[in-house]
Amino acid sequence: MAEREHVVRMSVEQPLWHALTGYRVLTMVYAVLIFAFGREAYERPWIGVAYLAVMCVWTLATLPKVANAASCTNRFLGADLTVALVGILLTPLADAHAQTVDGPTLPSIWTAGSVLAYAIKGGWRWAGLASSLVAVANLVERGHPSRDTLHNVLLVWVASIAIGYVVEVARASERTLARALEIEAATRERERLARDIHDSVLQILAMVQRRGTAIGGEAAELGRMAGEQEVALRTLVAGGLNRPSLVSEDESQGAVVRVVDVDDADDGSPVDLRLLLAPRAGARVTLSDPGVPVLLPPPAARELAAAVGAALDNVRVHAGEDARAWILVEDWPDEVIVTVRDDGPGIPEGRLAQAEGEGRMGVALSIRGRLRELGGTAELISVPGQGTEVELKVPRGKAGRGR
Repeated sequence: MAEREHVVRMSVEQPLWHALTGYRVLTMVYAVLIFAFGREAYERPWIGVAYLAVMCVWTLATLPKVANAASCTNRFLGADLTVALVGILLTPLADAHAQTVDGPTLPSIWTAGSVLAYAIKGGWRWAGLASSLVAVANLVERGHPSRDTLHNVLLVWVASIAIGYVVEVARASERTLARALEIEAATRERERLARDIHDSVLQILAMVQRRGTAIGGEAAELGRMAGEQEVALRTLVAGGLNRPSLVSEDESQGAVVRVVDVDDADDGSPVDLRLLLAPRAGARVTLSDPGVPVLLPPPAARELAAAVGAALDNVRVHAGEDARAWILVEDWPDEVIVTVRDDGPGIPEGRLAQAEGEGRMGVALSIRGRLRELGGTAELISVPGQGTEVELKVPRGKAGRGR
């Protein structure tokens, strides 16, 4: 992952470093020509000659330092900016009239190369620091700065910060793209594994189920177990393809999807309810969901899934092992509705009140109690001989208040 991120960063920054290399060479030549044509105006030209000689040697010797982000170290940035600041402050010593005339400094626009290196390396904050130091040096050099001086200082400051911000945005976009490509590659690999499983294990389990049912006796029991394992394996494969389970925002720019297990959701990121309900499906339990993530706060998702589990436990205990159950998940803008229905004998009228009076609080606590804490409701409808239906509703506005 670190290697990939390094490659992505190189793809964003490398053209900028190449441009900076050319800029430093061209501005070096420009500064030398400006001094050569105006040399007679300097009272101490030897100071300018000495400084420009050092600047040229420094520029050519450090070209490899601005070839990429790895070679452009913090120590080099500090030394390079120092060379630029010294050149600005030496200008009044070489030309006593520099403080009264809006002429170029000794390094001229070569100074901007140092500031741009800060922007590309560290973003807009580093660019702001470097351009501020250059601004102070220019104001000190002028003594009584004119409007043109202030204009040039402000232009360098704004331009460097803008370039630094663009670099940060580009880096964040590349990280997002790299993460998306990684998730896509992982999804393709899971799909390939799912195809292999479907073509081998699932087909064999389905065949065992059919042959066992046809033969009868003990073979029928083996067929039933094979069918249950087939459903469980299909659910497992489908659950793997539905990841990532959590959605969060990138710290720097935009949204980024993170692959995190549901059990690790301790930062408040929304959880896909389908992944919590998927293990409940089986040979006699059918799960129907919207096909897209049903996102809820972790406490609400867990409590709702636990309430569904309690309803299924009641189906097994009161409707018998042969009863079938169906789970329907509905995702609405203002609420999430989960309905659990079975084909059991139903609940006789008054039986729930009698159970609560006898101290058996399964429905009252495990189902209604959980929904009440989430700000939702649990409605139970049962007709003798026609099964039971439990409808669980969780309003999105109150879902975050669960345990």
